Amino acid sequence: MKNWKKYIETNPKKMYGKPVIVGTRVPVDLILEKMSAGETINQLLKSYPHLSKEAIFACLRFASESVKNEKVFSLAS
Repeated sequence: MKNWKKYIETNPKKMYGKPVIVGTRVPVDLILEKMSAGETINQLLKSYPHLSKEAIFACLRFASESVKNEKVFSLAS
């Protein structure tokens, strides 16, 4: 999934600007949370029949891209 931007959008008028799957109000973080709790792609597709497998993979790619270049600095105490 190289082109996650085809499936993920942010719009201040939708879900307060949270990233959502295009054409829906399903936030990316909801999909990630459900997958981290053990839900499979097939279970997600059954729960959200208007989503595609590609949109779910786009959520994973979006998350990966979001943290890929993140840097963590420790603060002196």
